[in-house]
Amino acid sequence: MMKVFRSLAVWLMIILAESIHGTIRTVLVEPLVGGHRARQLSVVTGALIFFFIALKLIRWTEVRSVRGLVAMGASWVFLTIAFEFALGMLVLGMSYERLLADYDIANGGLMPIGLAILLFTPLFAYRVTRGNGNR
Repeated sequence: MMKVFRSLAVWLMIILAESIHGTIRTVLVEPLVGGHRARQLSVVTGALIFFFIALKLIRWTEVRSVRGLVAMGASWVFLTIAFEFALGMLVLGMSYERLLADYDIANGGLMPIGLAILLFTPLFAYRVTRGNGNR
């Protein structure tokens, strides 16, 4: 049960960092390149942010199996989608259509790619740290 709480704690750190990242994107980047392009760029920078956090904290979760690491990533994806839609619709008043636009790869929405990266981030972070003494 402790592994579940630790995984959730890491996700909370990731989502906090991503929320700050989104605010910075909205205030600084969107006026320069537009909203759609800024959201596309933030998929790349966001992936780097959550990989860095996972890299630093993956050992702390004590999850070691491939199955457990991928399950952790899947839970992070689910929580992230739920958080994004709840925040977007309930707090920011965004339409369902506007939120779904980020998932439309045919029209340049890159969120599915970001979520695929997030799915495997725990596994990648564990494999990177496994051999370098970060225990």
